[in-house]
Amino acid sequence: MTRIFSGIKPTGHLTLGNYLGAVRQWVEVDQHKADALFSVVDLHALTVDHDPARVRRLSRQTATLLLAAGLDPALCTLFVQSHVDEHTRLSYLLECTASDGEMRRMIQYKEKAAREQAAGGSVRLSLLTYPVLMAADILAYAADEVPVGDDQAQHVELTRDLAVRFNQRYGHTFTVPKAVLPSVAARVMDLQSPTVKMGKSHGETAGIVYLLDEPDAARRKIMRAVTDSGSEVVHDRENRPGVTNLLEILAACTGGRPAELAAGYSSYGALKRDTADAVLEVLRPLQERHTALCGDPGYVDAVLREGAERARSLARPTVDAAYRAIGLLPAY
Repeated sequence: MTRIFSGIKPTGHLTLGNYLGAVRQWVEVDQHKADALFSVVDLHALTVDHDPARVRRLSRQTATLLLAAGLDPALCTLFVQSHVDEHTRLSYLLECTASDGEMRRMIQYKEKAAREQAAGGSVRLSLLTYPVLMAADILAYAADEVPVGDDQAQHVELTRDLAVRFNQRYGHTFTVPKAVLPSVAARVMDLQSPTVKMGKSHGETAGIVYLLDEPDAARRKIMRAVTDSGSEVVHDRENRPGVTNLLEILAACTGGRPAELAAGYSSYGALKRDTADAVLEVLRPLQERHTALCGDPGYVDAVLREGAERARSLARPTVDAAYRAIGLLPAY
């Protein structure tokens, strides 16, 4: 059976973009078609300045929301990255396989380092090397496929390069994975800046619908969404990014097609109202399930404990084999 690995960072509250862009694919497709592992990759949240208590809180909230969204422990493995030591064990071996130049060419490193420096902060070494940890996340489980958006495709390519290089130098050890663009994902943009992806770590939150937003707050954000000059409702990402974003959100929530939906509207106001209604209908059952899970913390703990145990059992043979292949003396 095909094995899939994907992770999500607890660097902010999960958004509508996270759900429509990734989590829904995990729930509706991936956990049914493959041996799927999903991880709250908390170690990746440490690459920038952070509040330890907030990282712990968001890690738990993220896991709970993934369960509320429909991940089923009977169908998939859900765990927290730091609960499985094999991730960091393998990461160092891959640092010994990667080059400094490869790390510095990573687009996300350049962008994030520039933001840190502009804010007067220092750039942590882990920000440079975290793509190697991401590669370890994937290679430890012999994953065949990695569902990712366009912004993470470069990291999967690095993972492939490191796997091939390690295999050539030290003998076949790793499965070489491939990036897979989600089939049911929607590209959700910020409601106030519709040329920028809706992100959970953004400082400005007026254009971000969070999965746990109160209904009135979510509706207000959508009704205040930036549209475009003129009044015609058309699906045109380049020239009408604001209205196109609303159409694509509505389509993702209702199963329609953006261009066809556009033909049914003569005003932005009506489009905003229907989009808000559709979003609230998507969020309602997820929020109800989240509330129920928060009332049963022992269940969430058990899911994460059992998930980590299974993840550990899958990763350890591969990581042990990598240690032997690279020349390390086995522990007795």
